[in-house]
Amino acid sequence: MPVPSSQAASGSPQKSCSVQACLKHHKAMRTCSLLLVATAAAAFAVAAPVTANLGGWGVIPDVEDAHVQEIGAWAVAEHVKRANDGLRFGKVARGEEQVVAGVNYRLGIVAVNLAGQNATYSAVVYEQIWTNTRRLLSFDRAK
Repeated sequence: MPVPSSQAASGSPQKSCSVQACLKHHKAMRTCSLLLVATAAAAFAVAAPVTANLGGWGVIPDVEDAHVQEIGAWAVAEHVKRANDGLRFGKVARGEEQVVAGVNYRLGIVAVNLAGQNATYSAVVYEQIWTNTRRLLSFDRAK
């Protein structure tokens, strides 16, 4: 590597930065930052517990979990927007999840109809957290 002219004259290094050198340094720092983020994401993915086999359905061990209950409430609200039948969310009583490019949730939801009667419904919700996507795939009276 050639010695910068500022160092050659005095024999000691001095801080001088050409535009090219600064750009090279900036690119190297950006690459290091991206590698750090990718490494952290990979470590998080390995550390995060997955309850279902990839592609297969698995039982949700804790349907009382706030996120699961929130998905159930959202499913009922989304159904009401479409059907206008006045259902009110009660609770998620059972559930399964399937890890895909996101998560599919198959939930057994207790809801109250306009007559005040409890009924159980089966809902399938797709959620992809990193894109803020949520879709109600089906909502039917459980048999």
